[in-house]
Amino acid sequence: MTDKPMLILIAGPYRSGADGDPQAMAANLARLEAAAWPVFATGHLPVIGEWIALPVLRSAGAGPADPLADQVLYPTADRLLAHCDAVLRLPGDSAGADQDVATARRRGLPVYRDVTEIPRRTARETA
Repeated sequence: MTDKPMLILIAGPYRSGADGDPQAMAANLARLEAAAWPVFATGHLPVIGEWIALPVLRSAGAGPADPLADQVLYPTADRLLAHCDAVLRLPGDSAGADQDVATARRRGLPVYRDVTEIPRRTARETA
């Protein structure tokens, strides 16, 4: 491992199981975001595709339940994965997160199922 922190995509359910309910999607996003600190604490940089895709959708006058969302959410994750070093796949059914995992594997990126699997950087590396 280099001294460079990894950019780790946190992937899991966002719209899945929410049936278009904004509160359910917000709860799913909160679960994704709950993994951000543990990833950061390992010495790496977490990123969630929705952090990028949702402002893109808003700027187009759309939201996550809009038909345009499929043209933004999945492509955003794919483009973001071109810059990521790994994926943390959180539990839960999600076609998008499964697609992220498949893309990561095709690109030879590690896929972690738990934050404890992520290699910690040493104190010298995180300074």
